[in-house]
Formats: sequence, structure tokens, C-alpha cells
Amino acid sequence: MNEINYYQEFEKQIKNADAEIESTGRKPTLLLQACCCPCSSHCLEVLTSHFDVTVFFYNPNIDEVEEFQKRLDELYRFTKEADFALDVKVVEGPYEPEVFYAMAKGREDLPERGERCYDCYELRLRKTAEYAREHGFDYFSTTLSISPYKVARWINEIGMKLESDMRESASDIDGIPSFLFSDFKKKNGYKRSIELSEEYGLYRQDYCGCVYSRRDRDMKKNSV
Repeated sequence: MNEINYYQEFEKQIKNADAEIESTGRKPTLLLQACCCPCSSHCLEVLTSHFDVTVFFYNPNIDEVEEFQKRLDELYRFTKEADFALDVKVVEGPYEPEVFYAMAKGREDLPERGERCYDCYELRLRKTAEYAREHGFDYFSTTLSISPYKVARWINEIGMKLESDMRESASDIDGIPSFLFSDFKKKNGYKRSIELSEEYGLYRQDYCGCVYSRRDRDMKKNSV
């Protein structure tokens, strides 16, 4: 079976969005789950020409409320300073680390990019899909695929399944948001996010946000 080229699928969806803009004068609405501002920067640079974007900051994996707030504050600042993001809205999801710890229970010692991470992607994308459906968005997606430390295939598989599950359980599929495919690291996307971070002086954390990632980071630092 041929593997899906998610970036090519993304480009097809962009063309469809542009066709809708041309025919109706309206940008399709997109709910974009964001893990942090640096990862959001290039994603927003790409997406805002094609979609009416709302950033959904839902990250129960973040280990400390101070870290959660620092990342959120940077998102607010960036959307007030970057010309291409001035029309972007930010929605604060609840900070509920207990949900993440319940999901991770028994798998605390697994390495990054393992099944705990897969379920963390699913946890955040599921909340995003639910919010998108409840609030009438046309699309939902996430910034996670821009990171070289995240598995883009998993992210897209999860998004497709969530969309499929919503369609199967709905009596009226007209209100079901489509998953926007992504592999934002393509075409030097991650490199561009670093450049934008430097341009706007963004806080760039050196771990994904969870206590296990921070533990692994500290272990590497101490072994040097």
C-alpha cells in the first residue's frame, strides 16, 4: 500500500480553500491547536493567507502552570506583533494536567516518540476536534508536525481517524470539521520557525513541556 504524502494532501486542501475564497469571498475557518509560539510562528505565516485562523492553546501535558502561562503569553504577544497574525484569535483551553497524568500512568519511563507521546497527540487533537465541531469550524489541525521530534505520520493518522469517527457518529455530517493535513517541517518550515523566533525574540523552550521530556533533557545535560 502506498504511503500517503501528507504535504501533498495539505497542498490540495490549500487549493480548495483558495477556491472557496475566490467563489465566496470568505476564508474557511480553521482551529489550530498550538503547543507553543515558536512552533506556531511559521504555521501561521503559511496558513493565514488561506484560512481564518483561531489558535487553540490546549496542552495538559505542560508540567508547570508557570510554563503553561509563559507559552500562552508569547502567543498573545506574537499575534499582536506579526503582521500576518494580527487577525488571528487565541482561545485558551483549560489547564488540566491531571488528564495528561492519567493518560501517562504506567508509561512514565517510556522514551520520547513512543506510545505515551502518540496518546498525548491524540489527547490534544481530540479536544481540538471536539471544540471545532461545537463551534462550527470548517477545519481543525495542529502545529505539532513542525517539530523534528514529533512523528508527522502519527499526527495525521490521528486527525484522519478523529474526523472519520465524528462523521460516523453524526446524523448530519454538514457540521463536521475536516482535518487539515500537515507536515509543517517540510520546505525548511522548522528552520523558518527558528528564524521567526529570533526576529520576534520568542521564548523557545528546550523540552516539549511534559515532566518526562524535562527529565530526559536534564539527564542529557548532566551526562555532558
